[in-house]
Amino acid sequence: MPIARIRDDYKSLNGADKAAIMLLTLGEDRAAPIMERMEENEVRAVSRAMAGLGAITADLLEHLITQFTEQFAKGGSVVGSVETAERMLKSFLPSEKVADIINYIRGPGGRSTWEKMSMVSETLLAKYLQGEHPQVIAVVLSKVAPEQAARVLQDLPDDIVPDVLERMITIRSVPKEVLTDIEEMLQRDLMMNYQVANGPTSYEQIAEIFNRTGTERSEQLLSSLGDRFPEEVSQIRQLMFTFDDLLNLDPRSLSAVVRACDTDTLVYALKGCGPDVIKKFGEQMSERARGILLDSIETVGPVLMRDVEAAKSSIVRKAKELAEAELIYVQVGPYQEMQMVY
Repeated sequence: MPIARIRDDYKSLNGADKAAIMLLTLGEDRAAPIMERMEENEVRAVSRAMAGLGAITADLLEHLITQFTEQFAKGGSVVGSVETAERMLKSFLPSEKVADIINYIRGPGGRSTWEKMSMVSETLLAKYLQGEHPQVIAVVLSKVAPEQAARVLQDLPDDIVPDVLERMITIRSVPKEVLTDIEEMLQRDLMMNYQVANGPTSYEQIAEIFNRTGTERSEQLLSSLGDRFPEEVSQIRQLMFTFDDLLNLDPRSLSAVVRACDTDTLVYALKGCGPDVIKKFGEQMSERARGILLDSIETVGPVLMRDVEAAKSSIVRKAKELAEAELIYVQVGPYQEMQMVY
């Protein structure tokens, strides 16, 4: 029987470890209501920490509780948001009533319309936007989810895409009256019964759009913009996290990403990759799983490039989800330090 490791170093604990210890100390009856209020990614992070804690010494536990109480005795801050209010309301009100209250709180400047834009077909949205000025298209794409914006870009005529991206890069803020006109247009033509939204545009949004666009297409567009906006494109590249960046992950992080993906996704993503890339991914798997993967890559036959790109994008999204849950190290761009921790 393996011996559980003993944890006695306070500095070795990250946020998820500390939360896991405090919840275990509270016991199941008291901890369960707290975990019910957490986001799904928070639950995953804390649960993973619980599973790997090992034995916690009494001194470490006492130190952690002391730090916790001292922090709040000195006036620990509490952050409120629409999301936290919504989670609180859901604990004792029906979903329909919660939706009415949140829509009232958000008011005309809330986010509901842009969230509900995800229900609009990308093909339909692209067809609708084709007749609009590139500035209008840029504003709309800066508001919707990056994954949806990437698909809309693919359906827009090639001759207008560079102009749209240039405007997304140069937009610093959208005048309220302009945004109101666009919102009214969408409400009138596409989202008749939904409220409208507001929010800043950013390089992060553009980077996320490119993260969800095929590698070849992304590189083509970035190269075409690089001559006119070298500094901006450089910043966007640094914010992007691509399939190739997975190869720079430490073994433990890459192993976590591989475990989070199904075999079919890995097969399609690695189809056509060089032997070094396949080997690096295979090294993170058991011998049996590695054999199945290699055999599947050999026998799957020709695959469409769009399916390969979709699989790579899926793996990248898994990696970013794990990073956001602080389960892996991720280095974003060649000039930025690693920002996520175990």
